[in-house]
Amino acid sequence: MAINTYESVVIINAALEDPQVEQTVASIHENIKANGGEITDSEDWGRKRLAYAIQNAKSGYYYITRFNGSPSMITEFERILRLDENVIRYMTIALDKKALEYLKNAKKGQPESDEETGVQEESKKEVSNE
Repeated sequence: MAINTYESVVIINAALEDPQVEQTVASIHENIKANGGEITDSEDWGRKRLAYAIQNAKSGYYYITRFNGSPSMITEFERILRLDENVIRYMTIALDKKALEYLKNAKKGQPESDEETGVQEESKKEVSNE
């Protein structure tokens, strides 16, 4: 079975206390591992204001997890997220090669090359001539 790299963004109810948020994040990680996934990276973006109210919440804790796993595990992973009362919204996407390369370069702090960004030499010349 093919192993893909996924990125899951989870918004946790901001009305929870910090220990409850940490417990919810720990249960998400346990869920990934229990379904045969391997966590490669995670980021805590903290409390953010939502663009619109979700389940009467105006803010939430954003948490991003990147992991490797089989496509079949995503169904079970998302089912458990859907049943968790502390999770108000989630989205899981499969990362392609370009996204993985971008993340590697971003971690190293390297700027993107012109080929990756699609900037052409002609547009650079036009800007420098003005």
